[in-house]
Amino acid sequence: MVTLKDIAAEAGVSITTVSNVVHNRSSRVSPELVAKIRSIIDREHYVPSMTARTLVNDESYIIGVISHITPQNIGSTMSDPFLGSFVEGIEFRTREEGYFLMIRSVEDARALESLRRSWKLSGVILTGVFEDDFFAGVRNLGIPFVLIDSYIDAPDVYNIGLEDEKGGYLATKHLLENGHRVIAFASPSIRAGGVVEQRLIGYKRALKEYGVPFDPSLVYTQEIFVEEGKRLGHKLAAKPEITGIFASADILAAGIMTGLREKGVLVPRDKSIIGFDDNYLCRLTNPCLTTIHQDAEQKGYLAVDMLLSQFRNEPLAERSVILPVTLIERESVRNLNKQ
Repeated sequence: MVTLKDIAAEAGVSITTVSNVVHNRSSRVSPELVAKIRSIIDREHYVPSMTARTLVNDESYIIGVISHITPQNIGSTMSDPFLGSFVEGIEFRTREEGYFLMIRSVEDARALESLRRSWKLSGVILTGVFEDDFFAGVRNLGIPFVLIDSYIDAPDVYNIGLEDEKGGYLATKHLLENGHRVIAFASPSIRAGGVVEQRLIGYKRALKEYGVPFDPSLVYTQEIFVEEGKRLGHKLAAKPEITGIFASADILAAGIMTGLREKGVLVPRDKSIIGFDDNYLCRLTNPCLTTIHQDAEQKGYLAVDMLLSQFRNEPLAERSVILPVTLIERESVRNLNKQ
């Protein structure tokens, strides 16, 4: 079996140069030399040994995508379509850089530390993290990490976030502009310092701007699984005074729409609804769902870049990146002003 040493000898370069080309770290190697080395690699069908890499570097070249399970969100990490798009961006970037991907849910800091030791993770990308004991455990891992959609403000934290408050504001404002005044807010449990709270703040800001008092009874919280959404749709179908609904996730909006339809309440004829994320579900619902767009794939891509910068001790201009949101109008909102 051909080795790095064999390839280096044939190419007339150092083993380090070959290793850099193999792992896509070839910025300081001439294009001609890169082409020569890759030609030898392809001809010899060379595949890097994960065991050897681990023994030499005491790391596995595995990046973990970790979802922190809390009592409020127990379930499959990949059941949310947003996470599928997000992981797609991560997988593409890790594959480019010669790393491998592990997707896992953990309940506490002890389980995370056990995972790190067992697999010698190079770094982790974490969702669902608040400033609590679990986060303290993350800091103690001793490996680079990036938080996703976290509102933890600390000088040593790398984070990829979103204009969550603006998204809640744009969704609610759109319903208000179309004549809706009794608007439900639907989301998973609202925790201080999280994205859902920010989207609720945006909802409240839009109501205040239009002179509509905030009514806590219009806030509905439950898990974002489709069946939970359907049950909420059944409940909302019995409340004709509610003409507009802002759901903080598309999967929740899709479930609500199904539940409404099962009770004979149609969107947008009887109720209008807006989601959040702009994943593929928006184009599969009937009618197609108006929503708040975020670029989930770009979020994953940037998260890997932040990890790579930490691996290489490269300075970053910003430790926190906030991605923009936009309103995507489709067919699920009725203009009551034109009745």
